[in-house]
Amino acid sequence: MKIIVVGTGYVGLVHAAVCSEYGHEVYAYDNDLEKVNAFSTGKAENIESYVNEPGLSNIIRETLGRYLFFSTYFESIAEGSDVIFLCLPTPPNLDGSTDLSIYNTVVELMAQILARRRDKRRVVIVNKSTVPIGTTRHLQRILSQHKVPNFGIASNPEFLAEGTAVDQARRPDRVVVGCDYEEDFKNLRRVYSQFVNHVRIKYIETTPETAESIKYVANTMLLTYISFWNGVGAKIGERISNVKIDDLRIGVTADERISTWGSFVSNGAGGSCFGKDIRSLIYQLRRLDVNTKMLEASYEVNEYQKIYLVERAITEAGFEFNNKTVAVLGLAFKKQTNDMRDASSIRVIESLLGKGVAKINAYDPLAIEAAKSVFSPLKNILFEKIVYCQTPKEALEGSHAVFISSDCDEFRGLSGTIENVVNLPYLIIDGRRMIPDYQELINKGYDYLAVGASYIRGNAKGEERPHLKVL
Repeated sequence: MKIIVVGTGYVGLVHAAVCSEYGHEVYAYDNDLEKVNAFSTGKAENIESYVNEPGLSNIIRETLGRYLFFSTYFESIAEGSDVIFLCLPTPPNLDGSTDLSIYNTVVELMAQILARRRDKRRVVIVNKSTVPIGTTRHLQRILSQHKVPNFGIASNPEFLAEGTAVDQARRPDRVVVGCDYEEDFKNLRRVYSQFVNHVRIKYIETTPETAESIKYVANTMLLTYISFWNGVGAKIGERISNVKIDDLRIGVTADERISTWGSFVSNGAGGSCFGKDIRSLIYQLRRLDVNTKMLEASYEVNEYQKIYLVERAITEAGFEFNNKTVAVLGLAFKKQTNDMRDASSIRVIESLLGKGVAKINAYDPLAIEAAKSVFSPLKNILFEKIVYCQTPKEALEGSHAVFISSDCDEFRGLSGTIENVVNLPYLIIDGRRMIPDYQELINKGYDYLAVGASYIRGNAKGEERPHLKVL
């Protein structure tokens, strides 16, 4: 099939690449010439500077020029295409509603082009972006107003987790397709032929509105699950003596009805979907006069979780951040990605700067360049206090405290790294419970403050606590 993918962000690029891997002729469009040129080289370093997903650059390199083509020429969508996937940015507005300005601009232009096409065979336009419930019907109205001939509309939400997006696109747990007509279902069955009637993968055909709702309800439920463990499980471990959070998690999730996913407590969930989607659903339901208190609580718990360890460091460990140097390890919202969208580290760093730190030594294996954009001094002069380091050891040197904000695998061996640092960080704030052998560090005098556990003071000789002094 000839497939057009409009938008080459995280969703669009992965979708285009995997469709081309299955033998479809895929044309990926974007109006960002630099990005298109980078992808067209097929070089991993160029591709990963925009979208860093394990295995993605390999697929692009192997299919580029044979099945996969990149372009800024939007007119190419007009002729011969069977399916057009819209993978467009839908950022949140301040009130939580979804900003559809980019989406509407592109759809209007696309409708004008499709109205002029000479090839009158059926084309299905598919919303793959997460859009408010009813947007596919909105798409239909715009196409009809422009008198686009012989078209169908569909909702086909994505359920990819960053860091494992390629594997999940190849082996999804479900494919959800919402259409009005059998001929459109038939076209999309051809796109996803390897998944139809699969023994493990659920291939779900439904209405466009139901497909849109599935995405919102799924992401909202996942964030609620995370918030429950952070808001209840972690707080039990922190406030009640002799409760071991890891044993609590294992015991509770031994019930086969209760998932282990999301039960690993943390300093909050980030990324492009969870926070944005739950806020959008709250907005949509409020407009329908639906009580949204439970959803609001889930969102608020998650947002508070991102900064509360800084507050615990002050109230429980007696740590004064003013004029101190703090190492922040992990800038992306999770491991194996360079995506900074809604990352917990953003709230952590903003909170630390608000407490008057002298310097922040920041490290992430993939997200340094993205972080420089997020923390541009042009946005806030305080961001000049951030120094970007090339290794965890460099970040730790000369710091008074370290905050572990993401679950990068290399942070699990941090104990050995800390022991080789000349100027020691006396307080370790572990937002991801990445140091299983923390007792060894406590015995050597380090203070340890982890999510889901009580503050533990290091077994230092004497009463002088170097980290309590303003240096």
